[in-house]
Amino acid sequence: MHHPSPDFEPRVYTPQRIAAVVATLASDGIPAAQALAGSELDEAALRDPGTRVSYAQTVTVLRNALALARNPTVALRAGARMHLTAYGMWGYALQSSPTFSALIEFAITYRRAIGPLADMHHDPARAPGTCSFEVLVSPDPRDPLYRFALAFTFAAHLTLARDLYGDGFGFTGLRLACPAPEHGAGVWEAWFQCPVQFGQPDNALQFDEAWCTRAPRLHDPLTHAMASESCQQFVAGLAHAGGIAAAVRRTLVEQMPWRFPSIESMARTLALEPRTLRRRLATHGTTYRSILNEVRLRLAIEYLRKTRMTTEEIAERLGYSEAANFRHAFVRWTGTSPHAYRLTCAPC
Repeated sequence: MHHPSPDFEPRVYTPQRIAAVVATLASDGIPAAQALAGSELDEAALRDPGTRVSYAQTVTVLRNALALARNPTVALRAGARMHLTAYGMWGYALQSSPTFSALIEFAITYRRAIGPLADMHHDPARAPGTCSFEVLVSPDPRDPLYRFALAFTFAAHLTLARDLYGDGFGFTGLRLACPAPEHGAGVWEAWFQCPVQFGQPDNALQFDEAWCTRAPRLHDPLTHAMASESCQQFVAGLAHAGGIAAAVRRTLVEQMPWRFPSIESMARTLALEPRTLRRRLATHGTTYRSILNEVRLRLAIEYLRKTRMTTEEIAERLGYSEAANFRHAFVRWTGTSPHAYRLTCAPC
């Protein structure tokens, strides 16, 4: 069930998403310096081909956009700026794919190469005209960042599909797990020209299955193989890019559910002294408890939204000795109780 979140610390991704958001805000009269506040980036860095950014920096800019934006379409307009050329080798691999099925398989297999805001899934046997998405930058559908990520992702995919297949491509429907925005679904429906449903069991975009039989207009097997190899090498390197914080996060995910080790146990697993582990995590601006809470929160939200497990069962699964301790932690993380969260965020 659980899809591991990406490592937020490594600065390994190109800054196109940040640049798209900054440019969109600039078109609304918001200075780049305000959009980039707290990200350790400036306009010059966004123009530098050697700049690499982290998920943490991207999230900082997205939250700035949420605070600064005066237009409800900012995430949609920013995503629409993400043309095929913004994705580097990943984009070339899509463009040169020999078939639609090869394109989708590649897009999913090597999606982490582009630092996506959401993972993508496709079941060709069950729903060939549907792609589902799991937001990576926030686990909580109530978080405005969650909806921003989906708006950006869906708009980017529409631009990408039209670059690959022509302006005739369009979606037939959208589903989103997050609640509808204050202005309702009207802005979304006007943008995508299709029905949009909020508060759904999943996030998905739908399209006419006839597109599944069409190859991209510029397919080329040799170019596809070369670009695929480049993306494969990049994704393989991600496992070693996150340093100690990434190692702790991966170990927690591998050992869950049921076992959430103490920092002493984690240090032994990583062949370190506990004080060394604490010091090295501190250099990454985090702590063992913060990473453990992050993993627990993501799992708790997933269990509350997608299962019928009781609070007591979830507490046990997350390694709490008493359900009350889990309830107190969940309130501290989200501002609401597990029961209240399930009532408001369980799928319709």
